[in-house]
Amino acid sequence: MTVAYPLQWPQTMGRTASRQSSRFNTSVSGAVKNVMDELRRFGNDSNKPCSGILVSSNVTLTDQRPKDPGVAVYFRWDNIDCCIAVDRYTHPEENLQAIAKVIEAERTKLRHGGLNIVRAAFRGYAALPPPKDASGNLARPWWQVLGFDTEPALEMAEARYRERAKRYHPDRGGDPAEFSVLTEAIRQARGAQR
Repeated sequence: MTVAYPLQWPQTMGRTASRQSSRFNTSVSGAVKNVMDELRRFGNDSNKPCSGILVSSNVTLTDQRPKDPGVAVYFRWDNIDCCIAVDRYTHPEENLQAIAKVIEAERTKLRHGGLNIVRAAFRGYAALPPPKDASGNLARPWWQVLGFDTEPALEMAEARYRERAKRYHPDRGGDPAEFSVLTEAIRQARGAQR
């Protein structure tokens, strides 16, 4: 298993607008163990082991409660590069535990529906993170993603983000990949303006 910091959110998934608490009672290390155990069990059940496991989050040794608690688990299964990402809950360990539950549900599908149903589902998990440069920023500066030639004031960036989010939001028929890049751009704009 490899750990990636900061969080590399998959390009094809939007972010959760508001988070909630869960009923999961686990630590970060316990939740990581549960994810690893479920991936091992899934590999055993399918006779196709999971490999290249990478857990990406904003958790560091000094910050167990990051502002962005999302977690993405990347792995390879049956020649499919997969990512299961969750940011529904307020704490990283809750999101990790949710990922373990998703994998457990896929094991149930495997038992009752067979390999072809699970293979189709896992193709839906196929995702890559948004393109980043060597310093971890978007390949294009955030202001270019938002359609500016130079870095604008945060208020202007927020207005442009809202305008474009209406067009690209997946719930409104927009492109999930473009929406993910747009969301990452406004996140970087907010961070740059603090």
